[in-house]
Amino acid sequence: MTEPGKAEPFGTPGPGGSRSLLDQVAVPLRAALSSPTSGAGVMLLATVAALFWANSPWAQSYESFWSSELAIRVAGAELSLDLQHWVNDGLMVFFFFVVGLEVKRELAMGELTDRSRAAVPLAAALAGLAVPAALYLAVNPSGPAAQAWGVVISTDTAFLLGVLALVGPACSATLRVFLLTLAVADDVGALLIIAAFYTEDLSLGPLLLAGVGVGVMLLLRYLQVWRGPAYFVLAVLIWVATHESGVHPTIAGVVLALLAPAYPPRRGEVEHAARLTRAFRQSPNPDFARAARLSIDRSVSSNERLHRLYEPWSSYVIVPVFALANAGGAVTADSIADAARSPITIGIILGLVLGKLLGITLGTFGAVRLGLGRLVPGVTRGQVVGGAALSGLGFTISLFIVDLALDDPALADQARLGVLAASLLAALLGWTLFRAADRFGPQRSGPPTALDPPVDPDRDHLSGPVDAPLTLVEYGDYECPFCGRATGAVEELRHRLGDRLRYVYRHVPLSDVHPDAELAAQAAEAAGAQGRFWDMHDRLFAHQDALTADDLLAHAEALGLDEARFARDLQEHRHAGRIRDDTASAEAGGVTRTPTFFINGRRHNGPFDAGTLSRALLDAGGDDVHPRRT
Repeated sequence: MTEPGKAEPFGTPGPGGSRSLLDQVAVPLRAALSSPTSGAGVMLLATVAALFWANSPWAQSYESFWSSELAIRVAGAELSLDLQHWVNDGLMVFFFFVVGLEVKRELAMGELTDRSRAAVPLAAALAGLAVPAALYLAVNPSGPAAQAWGVVISTDTAFLLGVLALVGPACSATLRVFLLTLAVADDVGALLIIAAFYTEDLSLGPLLLAGVGVGVMLLLRYLQVWRGPAYFVLAVLIWVATHESGVHPTIAGVVLALLAPAYPPRRGEVEHAARLTRAFRQSPNPDFARAARLSIDRSVSSNERLHRLYEPWSSYVIVPVFALANAGGAVTADSIADAARSPITIGIILGLVLGKLLGITLGTFGAVRLGLGRLVPGVTRGQVVGGAALSGLGFTISLFIVDLALDDPALADQARLGVLAASLLAALLGWTLFRAADRFGPQRSGPPTALDPPVDPDRDHLSGPVDAPLTLVEYGDYECPFCGRATGAVEELRHRLGDRLRYVYRHVPLSDVHPDAELAAQAAEAAGAQGRFWDMHDRLFAHQDALTADDLLAHAEALGLDEARFARDLQEHRHAGRIRDDTASAEAGGVTRTPTFFINGRRHNGPFDAGTLSRALLDAGGDDVHPRRT
């Protein structure tokens, strides 16, 4: 039996108590494919298959298959490429399209929207591009080999996250956020480098036609024409024109992705979709069904819908096929000996393994030291170094640039061996550094207990004197009944301790059990942007049964806030980053439930009634803060 109001899970036994064979296979398969290691695993299998094929008794068939010509002729015009370049120039457009969607989403509503959070990974990404390229060029300063400097610039995000799940720290959620933000910034740099430095002879006529196609697509968006076939035809024409212009055609995938709108679900559109869905339930007919379906689709940005559609194809089909077409090089005693002496192989290994490690590490700590930003709470220096080492996994785009940069097959084989060797060494180095950080880093016998980061009066919501000797920090959830009860204890503490106490509230909404808690936290921040955080804070706890979007707007009206600004903040999730930072801070401090209190920077264990908290605060503050005895 499922809980009331919950849908039956996929593959639930039917009335007869048994599941179909398809369900029994599909459920574990779906669970396996949802793992962060699955995409990297499929790509690794494809790489092994390519190496086996290229070094088997059927090695000749590998070369002949991928060099087979395939031509498309339309009205006398012809486009002819071998199969490998249909994969690299055609199929990989979808891979770069997915990368572009991820970049657009991060720029529009992700980690890269907030300068203070993005500054450190951006600085790390820039250094992680520059240092590897400099090391490679130090070994290969001139000649055809110098053209391959772009091989060492990029990190394979799928491999990075997959290997991190295997060799990284047990609780690596905050490290994963940091490395994912860094990888997205890294992708932006890599795409710009491909466009700027790996463009063949430029033909302005076809490039102008591609620009016209992009303009027509923008016009369709402006006119709110959302016909998929129209966009598909335009996309094909833009790709062909870009290919003929000399610019690598995969750049067209990035440009098209950047045109896709990215925004959080809009309240008005969601409510309109709900009304149409209710109308369909009351009168099921094809017109209402189509209107409801289209309205539901439009309530979610096309960026997210397209990413959900194409990302599995990219991870499980396109990139493995690319690896199968490009990773197959001759691996013999002679080829390994040649590669070991080759400046190209040495430069690639130095760039990806040592260059990424040094560049990202120095960029990260340099940005923190210069005050450009701070590390994500919970990410240690040892984890940064380990993650920097794993960033040397430059598989997909590295092999892609090998094909662009090197025409000599022998040099290309040496470069491919360098990429494979560097990826293996980067994974081993990352594993070693993570284990060393666990063994030689700060040891603790249990979960973390320190407040991380410490209270910052310029950032935190603080009630009481800034220089008060006693500090109480609460991690709470506006929908949690225990947090609601704790507010009484906090008020009593304020009365007892007066100016000796400063109280700080941080958010940790438990969205899996409290569905309205996340939006309520954003509402408090939206009120805080208008100077009324504590008023909204108190009101939310006083009305814990009224935290829907409509309720929050009513609370804003009751407090006399600028309702239009408040509503925009909620609709666009402008303060979601602040909630994510507080949640990361909670994880770093070992918070596992709400409410959780920290007293003078140390996590409090035990009851949270006013008497217990008061004694703990006074004991932590020492003799100077105890009330005078009479």
